[in-house]
Amino acid sequence: MKLWEKGYSVNQKIEKFTIGKDRILDMYLAKHDVLGNMAQTKMLAKVGIISKEEETDLLKGLEELLEQIKAGTFEIEDHFEDVHSKIEVYLTQKYGEAGKKIHTARSRNDQVLTAIQLFFKEYIVELAAQTKALMDVLMQKADQHKAVLLPGYTHFQAAMPSSFGLWFSAYAEHLLLDLQFLQGAFHIADQNPLGSAAGFGSSFPIDREFTTKEMGFSNVLVSSVSAQMLRGKTEKSLAFAMAQIAGTISKMASDLVMYNSQEMGFVKLPKELTTGSSIMPHKKNPDVFELTRAHCNLIQGVPSTLVIATNNLPSGYHRDFQVLKEILFEPMTSLLDILSINVFAIENMQINSGYMDNPKYDAIFTVENINELIKSGVPFRDAYKKVGESWENGTYKPQKDFRTTHLGSIHNPGIETLTKKIEDFVGSSVLFAG
Repeated sequence: MKLWEKGYSVNQKIEKFTIGKDRILDMYLAKHDVLGNMAQTKMLAKVGIISKEEETDLLKGLEELLEQIKAGTFEIEDHFEDVHSKIEVYLTQKYGEAGKKIHTARSRNDQVLTAIQLFFKEYIVELAAQTKALMDVLMQKADQHKAVLLPGYTHFQAAMPSSFGLWFSAYAEHLLLDLQFLQGAFHIADQNPLGSAAGFGSSFPIDREFTTKEMGFSNVLVSSVSAQMLRGKTEKSLAFAMAQIAGTISKMASDLVMYNSQEMGFVKLPKELTTGSSIMPHKKNPDVFELTRAHCNLIQGVPSTLVIATNNLPSGYHRDFQVLKEILFEPMTSLLDILSINVFAIENMQINSGYMDNPKYDAIFTVENINELIKSGVPFRDAYKKVGESWENGTYKPQKDFRTTHLGSIHNPGIETLTKKIEDFVGSSVLFAG
């Protein structure tokens, strides 16, 4: 069944191609389409387009559908084009004429848009919570291991002393920056397009402010043309925010793959969190971080794919928008899974210490040698030259007491300050308002 049926059959090849994966992907939207239909029903009753009795019946049927979705028994059978036709037919079969009236003053264009906006709002709040969970673990680890020195690398060369306090807190702070992008995406999703119909409004006396409040949107898109132009913009806004989070996690995963190696050995995954080799019995592979990196890299490509799919489209609705669901919905689920597994892995990851006693790391203390000379009155440039020459001629002796005398003052990762920064954001952000 199709919402646009007019008494003729579509060629089966055309139908299969145009429906694509809608029946599968629309399951993501089922709950939110029902919620949009509830707001539409109440609004139609409020302005007198349907009766109170029809409103009661339709809301009862929509509640039944919500229960089916919650129980996992809801399905979109093959003879339906999409979730929207399934819901309307369900209501029509139960309540007759009332079911036929629910689409008054509405197009499938603004119906789909509304469901997507509601779905993204809910998803963004969940994504923010999962991101915050990873930030919390990182900050806990930073505090627990703030005094454990870690070689800092530039150009893949051991460069200067760092610490696990600095390393863990750095990724927490960047996830906090990423949440700023997510907050922007939430603002775009928090706009009500219902009532824009096919993109040119309706001559019925609908109440868009009512549906805005009913569905929990903060704003209504005033121009019906503007509302239709959300399609693509909302998806890209969310995808760019997801890419920021994925980029941070991908970089962290790359660090951990290296840090877990025998050559570095800064961290160690418990054996039950690793996989093995079919031929080399000694191998314990950090696949969880390697797969994290790969999946995150794919997610970082999603914004570009969305741009390519929608580039140069004029205003108004185009069937091209259908493929946006295929591009974005599964990566959305993937990113939640990535965050969850990384919380688990990092919680259980062991932090090693003592490896900087190895003479191969002596050179990373050269800056501290320079600083000691400066404190005694030697100009920086002369101190730099003197320490550099000692390294080249083999007379260099590292300033290793740095570990005990300077760690707190120079490499304090500012954990308390950053914790306050995170708390302030969480307390003021709409992402955590609920």
